[in-house]
Amino acid sequence: MKVVGITTQQEFFIGSKERNFRINEFLIVEDTYQGDLLGEVVEAKTYNRYIPLNIYGDFVDNSVLDSLKALGYDVDEDTIYVAKVRLLNEALYPVQTGSDVRLPKFSEIKNIMINTKKEEGLVLGVIRNTDDVAEEMDEEFKDLLYTFEEGELLPQRELPYIFDIRAMHQYPHMGVFGGSGSGKSFGLRVILEELMLQGIPTIVLDPHYEMDFSETAIEKDTTPSFSDKFKCLQIGIHVGVKFEDLSAQDLKNLLDAAGRLTDSMNNVVDVLFKRRDSYHSFANRLQMLSEAQEEGSIGKIEARIDNASDDEERKAWKERKELYESYDKSCPYSSVRGISWRLRRLGNDGVFSKDIREIEDGLQNGKLIVIQGSTRILQVFSTYLLNNLYHKRRDYKDAIYKRTQADYFPPFIVVTDEAHNFAPKGYDSPSKSVLKEISQEGRKYGVFLILATQRPTLLDETITAQLNSKFIFRTVRASDIMTIKEETDLTMEESRRLPYLRTGDVFISSASMGRTIYARVRAAYSTSPHTENPFDELKSKAKEEDDKFYNLIMNKLPINDIDMVHIITDIEKEANITYTVDALEERLKLMVNKGYITKEETLFGYRYKRNVN
Repeated sequence: MKVVGITTQQEFFIGSKERNFRINEFLIVEDTYQGDLLGEVVEAKTYNRYIPLNIYGDFVDNSVLDSLKALGYDVDEDTIYVAKVRLLNEALYPVQTGSDVRLPKFSEIKNIMINTKKEEGLVLGVIRNTDDVAEEMDEEFKDLLYTFEEGELLPQRELPYIFDIRAMHQYPHMGVFGGSGSGKSFGLRVILEELMLQGIPTIVLDPHYEMDFSETAIEKDTTPSFSDKFKCLQIGIHVGVKFEDLSAQDLKNLLDAAGRLTDSMNNVVDVLFKRRDSYHSFANRLQMLSEAQEEGSIGKIEARIDNASDDEERKAWKERKELYESYDKSCPYSSVRGISWRLRRLGNDGVFSKDIREIEDGLQNGKLIVIQGSTRILQVFSTYLLNNLYHKRRDYKDAIYKRTQADYFPPFIVVTDEAHNFAPKGYDSPSKSVLKEISQEGRKYGVFLILATQRPTLLDETITAQLNSKFIFRTVRASDIMTIKEETDLTMEESRRLPYLRTGDVFISSASMGRTIYARVRAAYSTSPHTENPFDELKSKAKEEDDKFYNLIMNKLPINDIDMVHIITDIEKEANITYTVDALEERLKLMVNKGYITKEETLFGYRYKRNVN
């Protein structure tokens, strides 16, 4: 392998007659004047005499061809392998043409490819096209994982990709981008598994109810169990907001997430909400004021007092009168009704039925806490939750600086899928404001973000710019690819490959490593509860129903027209299932077509003989 053509301090071409090149593999140039230079293949092509060499003028020019001929290559007869190589670190001078090129040894690239110990990092996958150097790697980096390729579970053959989690203190926050079916959610699952193995407190906002780690995907002795490392909590069932702990601003954030608040509605909350209010006391105050406003005047309210049927009703209307006199002018009727409607909506969703104590306890114990609910409810709840937890951590760190006392609260990571719904570009939302604050200031307090989305273009630009590590799976939309190019150091060649990446292959752009790595995510230890193919589900369900029906009628065969009514009665008694004569006849025909029974058994009375396929 030789350097050919005109070179620069950064890029050059190499040629070979014996060895083909792979994109993203690493090679060392033995430059006579500058010593060994490490580079990465960014383009590769093969030429032979049956294909004119000048049809790809943008890749190979005449200087390359002249160099090949000068080095003894017969460009008219030989098959020639040519690659464009980019140095990892820019050289002082252009690379010397004619320099020999060789494969690196593991010791020469170890500090570049692996910058942390496996015990201190996240073992996320393998670095593609490093199988040659992996043969010499240290034993501690071997047999760490499996990859799933072409339907098979394969043992590790390449260098492991170990993400330095400690580097997030300097290069905070992570983005996971990729279209549907690209492996994005799969990669996110692997990241979460590694966070659990490290015992790092983590909150996951899960709108798809899929981040459950109970089911094992790899049946190996070394497969870890996550049963005591995570909890799935549903909003309104396991966790919620304790209304008595809310401030006026907390309540406005929650109500705004349920439906955008006007300035007048914000004023209603400021005026009517009292510290330590319960949900019912505040809702009742709103209701009574709106009912008084519906009467329209003090005179009409006093008439209701005079005409009350009992003391309790009279007392209630007196309270309405006091509220009307105090708040009618400052709280318009439409705004009071708007706040009341939003409050009832949150109450009906169960948001105020629980508290967040279980989440806080889980984080204190280093667990991964999965918060499940619809996207809308998660937006509402996360606004309160993240504000509360982030400021607990911030208050603790500020107390240390001020040398005052504060309860300990651990550093933690916030993870969410469909992140563009929580931090949208182009308009404000309550959840976006707290995520933006964490993205800009969280590093100082030990609070970090991992945001996954299919549409990076729709994610708030301020937040996107703060994501120092980006995992980029297959992406096909031109607008998303453009956003990724702007926010990462992906080259033009790598960007062109994005729509064609295999599921599970990923470009990792990491500020801590200073370059982009081409990798494959490891096979997950656990599996999503939604992995069953829906078409397999249809077949399985149909067979289950057929077997159930067959068990009901097997002892009633043969069946003729006279028996139909009696059989329908028996089935209703045994299984509480009602058939009409026509429906039962149709069901029997279906069973005949599927081979469960023979046609004669439904007509002539031959003994049953199951059709075995």
